[in-house]
Amino acid sequence: MSGAGMRGSGMTSERTRGRMVERLRQQGISDEVVLSAMVAIPRHFFIDDALAHRAYEDDALPIGFGQTISSPYIVARMIEAMRGQRELGRVLEVGTGCGYQAAVLSQVAKEVYSVERLAQLLDKVRARIWKLRIHNLRVAHADGYLGLAEVAPFDGIVVAAAAPAVPPRLLEQLAPQGRLVIPVGTGERQQLKLIMREEQGFSERVLEPVKFVPLLERLA
Repeated sequence: MSGAGMRGSGMTSERTRGRMVERLRQQGISDEVVLSAMVAIPRHFFIDDALAHRAYEDDALPIGFGQTISSPYIVARMIEAMRGQRELGRVLEVGTGCGYQAAVLSQVAKEVYSVERLAQLLDKVRARIWKLRIHNLRVAHADGYLGLAEVAPFDGIVVAAAAPAVPPRLLEQLAPQGRLVIPVGTGERQQLKLIMREEQGFSERVLEPVKFVPLLERLA
């Protein structure tokens, strides 16, 4: 895992991130590894300058192309559920977006792969990864419904967009005891689900209601 090499002042400072993490604790996030990762990664660095003053509010924010950066709580909740207090080797994120969640994942897993169907988002993400000196994260222009079979299996998979049903290819790419966290549903009726691969198949648990942009097929 690689640390982030950015420090800021005022609304973008490490102290501000610390206040964000205290709020996450109050909201029920208890995994210290995840909380440390949220302190380490500067969320403002992944948001346009015009919205940087809102970077540490608990809100989703637009990043262009009809996409959003998830709220800090949702990022922490999804990663905490996917981690399950385990040491993580290789993980996959579906929906790179601005790269923030992938960067947080880089602090909790040895290897992170992230796929994004919108090519225009990836150049910015690669530049941010380079500036933050994150060396264990790889991003790819790929269809999230298909996962990334060439580097599977994964100890964990996090999906940052809502699918009408769980994509079968993602289930196939989970390692034994692997965990998939994914929003399932359409429109206003979405549920965040945790799916675990067990010896006898898969178990499923609903975590909470959520609202995500839709997971779309095919590259753009």
